[in-house]
Amino acid sequence: MTTTGTPPTATATATATASTSAVRGGGWSRLLRRPVLSLGLGLVVVLVLAGVLAPLLAPAAPAQQGPLALAHPSAAHPLGTDEYGRDLFSRVLYGLRQDVFATVVAVPIGALAGILIGLASGLARWLDTAVQRLFDVMLSFTALIAGVTVAMIIGSGGTAVMVTIALVNVPLFGRLIRSSVVGERQRDYVVAATAIGSGRVRILVRHILPNGLDPLIVQFALSMSTAVFIEGGMSYVGLGIRPPAPSLGSLLQGSMNFLAQNPWYAIGPMAAVTLLVLGFQLVADGLSASLLRR
Repeated sequence: MTTTGTPPTATATATATASTSAVRGGGWSRLLRRPVLSLGLGLVVVLVLAGVLAPLLAPAAPAQQGPLALAHPSAAHPLGTDEYGRDLFSRVLYGLRQDVFATVVAVPIGALAGILIGLASGLARWLDTAVQRLFDVMLSFTALIAGVTVAMIIGSGGTAVMVTIALVNVPLFGRLIRSSVVGERQRDYVVAATAIGSGRVRILVRHILPNGLDPLIVQFALSMSTAVFIEGGMSYVGLGIRPPAPSLGSLLQGSMNFLAQNPWYAIGPMAAVTLLVLGFQLVADGLSASLLRR
């Protein structure tokens, strides 16, 4: 007698996929009910738009000097002026623009490189060992030391900031996806995919990677906040974006000698950094609560 039905391997694969989709769908539906996430997204959107629209919102060009040095806030200068009479509100907006640009370019590059290297490490045991030792070396450098090293090789400036941010994120994302590879490769759906002849690369990309996206999404939000600190720290010590080009870190560094004359010189960029980091941290907390704490 002949029976018809779904092959066991296909059933296992379909069941695992459906289960994963259902879990992820439930996680995403929770996002809309998280006030923390909504607040964080609101802060990030407002600040990113302020940076993107800086040419329209700024009352003056960021490098335009004026006769009023270290002036206090007024209608003409909402945050006062710096030692050269440049409008601080305009410079903070353009500093936000620099931070946003460096963050949205460098973090995805570092994330993509880390994910690809982490997935590749699952192809062979010897490759996994080599990759993990490479990640150990990269993680032994703090962000500032990595920034100093990069600046020594390619010179200081915005490019050095973005290269540093990308390099710092490679082992973070690589370790996360490698953990997913180790944890998922013995699951039934992977065994089923192997049994029906799927290659290692296909299994890694089509099956394991989608099931490891949740922690990667949370790490992406955390890395965005860390990138703001890296840019600020490198610019503060003179390794990043240098005056007269505005950045939040260089503005803070320039304000240190003039706090008594005009404290708003430091308050403006400090508030921008704090709110931007807070926004990304709230987004990460909301995503973590929705996607990871089930």
